[in-house]
Amino acid sequence: MTLQELYANIGGDYDQALRVMRVEKLVDKHIRKLSKNGVVESLLKAGETMDPAALFETSHAVKGVCANLGLVSLSEAASEISEEYRPGNVRQFSDAEVKEKLQALEEQYRRTLEGISQYEEG
Repeated sequence: MTLQELYANIGGDYDQALRVMRVEKLVDKHIRKLSKNGVVESLLKAGETMDPAALFETSHAVKGVCANLGLVSLSEAASEISEEYRPGNVRQFSDAEVKEKLQALEEQYRRTLEGISQYEEG
């Protein structure tokens, strides 16, 4: 499987990742590190406590990491949570709705990691 095929399989935007990182070797390097950086896991943990500051900070970090990697759907899901908890914004969702959004993000993240694992296997 090529890197472009990986992106097609996981619903990512290879061209966006390449625009940000400029070199395919860097895209490859950073997509392989996604499972090890712990940023999504930190967001999910913040969702367990529903700590507004932690939810904002971690979702904002996930949004940036995923946008840079061309993982548009994950970035957009994190952005929605980030905006929900951005200081000064009025909340639009109930805690239950936020938890549903986090669960959907987690499922999408796991599918992404499965695709990356298949890519790494060759």
